[in-house]
Amino acid sequence: MVLIAQTPIPGLLLLDLPVHGDSRGWFKENWQRQKMVAAGLPDFGPVQNNISFNDAAGTTRGIHAEPWDKFISVATGRIFGAWVDLREGPTFGVVFTAEIDPSRAIFVPRGVGNSYQTLEPNTAYTYLVNDHWSADADYANLNLADETAAIDWPIPLDQVQISEKDKAHPRLADVTPIRPKKILITGSNGQLGRALRARYGDAPHIEYTTRAELDITSPDLATARRWREYSTIINAAAYTAVDTAETPDGRAVAWAINATGPAALARIATEYGLTLVHISSDYVYDGTSTEPYRENAPVSPLGVYGQSKAAGDLAAATTPRHYIIRTSWVIGDGNNFVRTMANLAARGIDPNVIDDQHGRLTFTDDLARGIHHLLTTGAPHGTYNLTGTGPARTWADIAREVYRLTGHDPARVTPVGTEAYYAQATGPIAPRPSNSILDLEKLTGTGYKPQDSDAALKAYVSQLGE
Repeated sequence: MVLIAQTPIPGLLLLDLPVHGDSRGWFKENWQRQKMVAAGLPDFGPVQNNISFNDAAGTTRGIHAEPWDKFISVATGRIFGAWVDLREGPTFGVVFTAEIDPSRAIFVPRGVGNSYQTLEPNTAYTYLVNDHWSADADYANLNLADETAAIDWPIPLDQVQISEKDKAHPRLADVTPIRPKKILITGSNGQLGRALRARYGDAPHIEYTTRAELDITSPDLATARRWREYSTIINAAAYTAVDTAETPDGRAVAWAINATGPAALARIATEYGLTLVHISSDYVYDGTSTEPYRENAPVSPLGVYGQSKAAGDLAAATTPRHYIIRTSWVIGDGNNFVRTMANLAARGIDPNVIDDQHGRLTFTDDLARGIHHLLTTGAPHGTYNLTGTGPARTWADIAREVYRLTGHDPARVTPVGTEAYYAQATGPIAPRPSNSILDLEKLTGTGYKPQDSDAALKAYVSQLGE
């Protein structure tokens, strides 16, 4: 049985490996994906196996940190290993040491400096890595004799073989920490994209892209980035012109952005072991349920927009590390229903507003906060509903509340049924679900508490005039 122990360096894992011996020698499963992942090792996807053979005891190499993960073991001999966290963050400079023989292995995460000293002659040091070497990658090296790390080498460094290159590495104070893997956020100029920028800020490892900068429907998407440098893709790109999607041109664009693009991102996420966050919609349901929709409810979209979003969900779900976020009635920094009603009130217009579609508003700051929560807490992958909380409302209820909050008479809003409202339309109209209420139990079970929709609406309207 593989036993895995934590170390003081986050993600650095020490493994005890069963070794089976007899008069002929011994055998071990040095790397067995199914067993080791089940025991708690990351499914890190090795692509290359390297072996360093060392003739003499006392050979000392390192300290090198690279932008990929390593799984280290020895086939013959024994080493004293020393690892120093060279990643940007609070554990920068933390040291861990251990002896490694054929019965032990160690998983070294990206950015942790690795070094070793052979304790026996003819030591074969072997390691798996999950990326190929590149001159353009982000590396960090530390001097073996650094006083801050203060590694207690079994054989003093003045008595061992060290390369001139290793001798020349900088002290800890002069090391540039390795940054976290990148988080890519698509659709950064949309309502959710702007909220994600407010949530994540301008840290160097956060990359925001518009469609002009990164087209997720492009056939060249797979080579558009060095994808192993990323940990997460948050796909906030979407085609949301629900009614225009019913036209021939709109249908083609909706399917490209909402379905083909997510499918391409899912293939990339699967190949490189990335986490894919994909934003879905209440429109994947037909709205005929009398209960709030749970995440496992069958999809049955009514119109082209909903159909394209449902197809995107199915594609996103094919990659192992995915979060599909189903939301409804989104309000943020941009054109939306609440802003429209506030403008109509100010212009003296008395609108007819649908009163037989029910749901909850979702504000983009809450949506961005929920995405951040799922990613940072390591919540189980899967589909999550994320909307505001509180009583369900109709569009007419919300319109009347906007009029009231802006100092206008809510009675100026006339409630109408969907059928009557659509009969007045002059252009294409997409069918919409009458019930857009989503069950939030799965999300709140992760420890996340969504905003109350009514309170959030009041705060949002209060800022419209600023």
